Amino acid sequence: MKAWDLDQFKGIFVAMYSAYDEAGEVCEERVKKLARSYVNSGITGLYVGGSSGEGILQTAEERKKVVEAVTEEVGRELTIIVHVGANSTRESKELAIHAEKCGAHAISAVPAIYYRLSEQSVEKHWQEMIDSSSLPFIIYNIPQTTGFNLTQPLFQKMAAQEKVIGIKMSGESVFDLQQFKANAGKEFLVYNGPDEQFLGGRIMGADGGIGGTYGVMPELFCSLEKLYRAQKLEKAQKLQFEINSVIKKLLSYPSLYGACKYILSLRNIETGSPRLPLLPVTQQDHASLAELNDTIQALINTYTNEVEKVY
Repeated sequence: MKAWDLDQFKGIFVAMYSAYDEAGEVCEERVKKLARSYVNSGITGLYVGGSSGEGILQTAEERKKVVEAVTEEVGRELTIIVHVGANSTRESKELAIHAEKCGAHAISAVPAIYYRLSEQSVEKHWQEMIDSSSLPFIIYNIPQTTGFNLTQPLFQKMAAQEKVIGIKMSGESVFDLQQFKANAGKEFLVYNGPDEQFLGGRIMGADGGIGGTYGVMPELFCSLEKLYRAQKLEKAQKLQFEINSVIKKLLSYPSLYGACKYILSLRNIETGSPRLPLLPVTQQDHASLAELNDTIQALINTYTNEVEKVY
């Protein structure tokens, strides 16, 4: 049995985007406005500084600014998980300590990237972060980008610790997700990572999801979660297919994050362009993204009404 109230960590977590000014610098005011925009959407919390947040592309000081702004603005209203993974263990520990000082609720981390690290190296890397703060820790497994595929023996060793409460499973196999859940026990939290298979992940044992495209349609994922909980699986499947159609279109642009950030700008939430080498959208993309935004808003209206009937 874990020492924390795990209910606060279940449900829908938006993997929050970066927020820059026109010069490409982290803008605390824009960070706060973005965080505030999610408060009444129905989500459980925010995952800060991960892939969608471009944490790997920011300096430690920039990452700290973002965490400070988010926790100050919504830390008492939403559950805040801070991604503290960095290439160096020293920097990861520094970010973990800072997250705790800011009042974050948990920390999370990928393995260090670039070097092809042994299991012993990854274990040591994560353990140093775990030991550096009193916050619970959530493993972030995303082998397609880190090059490290978490094995069951190492996973079970890490999950046996009281402070390790969950895993963000962003690998593409729902079987692997199910195995993580089965091998750690029902008290251990498993988050579905791939947005396009949220429903599949929930059916296979995930306790919730953490995703980047949630950021432009959090209400749809909250509706999907409610339909799943009500066991309205045909309606849930239909909604997942609608969501996947949106995701497919988002992925057709120069960068997913550039497309999502432009859609937010259409809603008067300015977050700037993604940081290079992530590409912004071009002028020629604006009209089709405006149409996609209209599609998303229409889906939100439709499924919000559907869910109200179910509940």
